[in-house]
Amino acid sequence: MTLMGCSRRSLLIGAGAAVLATPALAQRAWEPTRPVQFIVPAGTGGGADQMARVIQGIVSKHKLMRQPMVVVNKAGGAGAEGFLEAKGARGNPHMIVITLSNLFTTPLATGVPFSWGDLTPVAMLALDEFVLWVNAESPWKTAQEFVAAAKQERLKLGGTGSKQEDQIIGVAMAKATGTNLTYVPFRGGGEVAVQLVGRHIDASVNNPIEAVTHWRSGALRPLCVFDGQRLAGTEKITETASWSDIPTAKESGMDVEYLMLRGIFMPAGVQPAQLAFYEDLLGKVRETQEWRELMQQGAFNTTSLTGEAFRAWLTREEARHRELMQEAGFVA
Repeated sequence: MTLMGCSRRSLLIGAGAAVLATPALAQRAWEPTRPVQFIVPAGTGGGADQMARVIQGIVSKHKLMRQPMVVVNKAGGAGAEGFLEAKGARGNPHMIVITLSNLFTTPLATGVPFSWGDLTPVAMLALDEFVLWVNAESPWKTAQEFVAAAKQERLKLGGTGSKQEDQIIGVAMAKATGTNLTYVPFRGGGEVAVQLVGRHIDASVNNPIEAVTHWRSGALRPLCVFDGQRLAGTEKITETASWSDIPTAKESGMDVEYLMLRGIFMPAGVQPAQLAFYEDLLGKVRETQEWRELMQQGAFNTTSLTGEAFRAWLTREEARHRELMQEAGFVA
C-alpha cells in the first residue's frame, strides 16, 4: 500500500550562492520590524521542534535578519492550537509556522475549522522519513521477525498523537501484514523515543532525527524505512551501520510508504514583498553548512518547493490524506 509518493531527492541550492561566512544584510523591499514568532504546532523535542530551533540558530548566527526569531510550541489539539492562532493572525508578517503533515490530518481527525488554504505557503523545506524502531535489547533483528512476533501476540506500537501520521502508518502496517498492533500515543517524537528506550512500548514509527542519538548510543535498532527507496546517507551513524543500510518496508515484505512534510507557512493576507522576504531567508538558511548537517543527520529527503509548485503539491497531498484518513476510519 503506497501512502505517499516519493519525490526525486534533490538539494535545491541557489546557483552561485556564496558561503555565508560574513553575511551582509542586503537592501530589501520589506523586512521584519519586530520579533518574529515561529510557531511549532507540535511538542518539544520532536522533529518539527528540532528543525525550527536549527533554523532559529542559523538565522541568528549568520545575522540573516535584524529582528530575533522566537520559537513557540503550541501542540494542543494535535497542533490545532498553533494552526488556529496562525489562521487568526491574518495579515501579520511577523509570524511563521513550521508544518508537519498534521496540516492535513488534524482538520480531518478533529473537525477543527482549518485547512492549509487558510495560510500562505512559503516553502517546502524537506520531506521527513519514518523508520520502524525497536529496543536494541529486543530479539527482533529484522522487520520480518517483528511481524512474526506481532502475529503471535499483540505488540505495542508507539507514535506521536492520535489519528496522525504515526498511527496512519500503524494501521497500514497492520493491514499489510495481518497483525494486530496496539497503538500508544505520546505528545511528541522525543517522548516516543524515550519510552522505547525504557521498553514501555515494543516499537515505534519515529522520524530519523528523533531517534538517531539513541541509535548511535546503542539503545535502539532500526528495522525498516517507509520510503520507496533506501535512505541516501552512507556515513556511519554507529560503528557498523549507516542510514543506507536500513532496508525499505517493501524489501521487508510490507508495501507501506509514507513521507511527511516539513514546510513553512505565513498567515493569510500578507503582502508579496513580505512573502518574498521569507522565501529569500529560507533560501539562505538552506545554503548553510548547519542546514546540510541537519539534513545528513536526520536522513531527510531534501526536496524543496516554493510558489505554485508547492501549492500544487499541497492540493494533491490534501486529497491523498483525505483518502488515507477515510480508509483508516479517522475522519471526524
